[in-house]
Amino acid sequence: MKHLVILSGAGMSAESGIKTFRDDDGLWRTHRFEDLASPQAWENNPQLVLDFYNERRKQLFEVEPNEGHRALARLQEKFQVQIITQNVDDLHERAGSKHVLHLHGELKKARSTTNPTLVYTLDHWELKLGDCCEEGSQLRPHIVWFGEPVPNISEAIRMVKKADMLFVIGTSLQVYPAAGLIDYAPHGIPVVLIDPKAMPAPHQTHIRVVRATAATGVPALVDELLQIN
Repeated sequence: MKHLVILSGAGMSAESGIKTFRDDDGLWRTHRFEDLASPQAWENNPQLVLDFYNERRKQLFEVEPNEGHRALARLQEKFQVQIITQNVDDLHERAGSKHVLHLHGELKKARSTTNPTLVYTLDHWELKLGDCCEEGSQLRPHIVWFGEPVPNISEAIRMVKKADMLFVIGTSLQVYPAAGLIDYAPHGIPVVLIDPKAMPAPHQTHIRVVRATAATGVPALVDELLQIN
């Protein structure tokens, strides 16, 4: 069974109603990331940080996977599928994908501020000051903030190195270290970039570009693959 690795970014979930950060109306146009998504922000104003992520979490409880998410889950019928996502939502899992690695954390989880191994799944959208772990320390969003290491990047590199095919969906390939994952793909394997604004680097002439949104481009590609395999 062929090993298919998928790298997904914000555009994967945009059509489910999840607001992106880098588009013209994205979240970084209205907020400075230093004030919302960094250890310094947490130290300076934890309530502001909690409010920001509570708003995003509340939205996540209200949205559903789109056709792109559901199409990727269908690939499991004939491929060994591993998804590496930059997204902090759980839409891949809710669509039925079984092997999902989150590079930047998970919005529906919280962790201890003093013991990062204590991670909790939230069944509600609001995280408050005073919500503590079993050891008594404040809980924070289980998110990789700017300036923090990306714990799962080594595992992601290992996955890409073993891929027989690589799909890159809904990402600008501007956020590192995730953007560098494409360079670890074995030479000669099929690489497909699906994004309406896809612009591969000049040296990436081997990449097949599909200029479409995830909700339209992914189902078409999945149908194509399932028909020939």
